[in-house]
Amino acid sequence: MTLDEALANAIREDHTTAPVSDEEHVMLDYAAKLTRDATQIGPEDHDRLRKAGFDDTGILQITLIASWFNYINRVADALGVGR
Repeated sequence: MTLDEALANAIREDHTTAPVSDEEHVMLDYAAKLTRDATQIGPEDHDRLRKAGFDDTGILQITLIASWFNYINRVADALGVGR
């Protein structure tokens, strides 16, 4: 989370070019892959997160938070929230 609107917009537009740390890029790549197709997540993705400095608790937290946002956005979309 950030209060920096320019950074939030850069991440929203293309997280791969956003001005964040290498560790944050790895995390955002993982969250994007999980969002596109969670069945494609494998041990190599978790290894990449570990190499970036995340431990198993961090990996679990990233997974839970990204999954929760995906879930709640789908619920909101299905109910027409924001239309």
